[in-house]
Amino acid sequence: MQYKKYGLILLVSNLLVITAWMCARGVQINKIVSQEAFRASFMEDIAEYQETSFCSVVPAAASDQRVLECGVLEKKPVYQLSDTDYNALLKIVEAEAGGEDENGKLLVANVVLNRVKSSIFPDTVTEVVYQREFGVCQFSPVSDGRINRVKVSEETKRAVDRAVYGEDISQGALYFVARKAVAADKMQWFDNHLTWLFAYGGHEFFG
Repeated sequence: MQYKKYGLILLVSNLLVITAWMCARGVQINKIVSQEAFRASFMEDIAEYQETSFCSVVPAAASDQRVLECGVLEKKPVYQLSDTDYNALLKIVEAEAGGEDENGKLLVANVVLNRVKSSIFPDTVTEVVYQREFGVCQFSPVSDGRINRVKVSEETKRAVDRAVYGEDISQGALYFVARKAVAADKMQWFDNHLTWLFAYGGHEFFG
């Protein structure tokens, strides 16, 4: 009878050891699964971030840990402009929107670049800025020479750079006009032949 008692105790002890081992093993497996899930989620985040940054994983000194090193990549311009085109864009924006705020300047830059993209206008900024239709300049600062006398401000440079790097708030506008500064007969052409989009600052924009 005593042997049966000891045998039962031994059996229970073995069961407890096995149960404890399985629990410990389960914790280890859960830890591994959690680590893998975290790693998968982390790699997805890195993939989304790669458009604007680069990352590299390097060993930490005297450790099996990994250290994530990140650096921001330089954003590339959407429009690849020559120096001549870039300077022409700066000057026409300053001449047309020197009294506007930065977004007003951005809008004028957007219109010029929208024309470059359009099939009904020339293919470069310089050609768009200096285009003549039936002998008439498209931009008044070109016809009166103001484009050659302006001093480009830092705000204008920022606005132009925003446009060159892809920021567009123009709703696709191809024309703009300062109604107060234009003769009634010329303004009538805008109203009758174009689609009014919106007004901002001293300009109205048309498509």
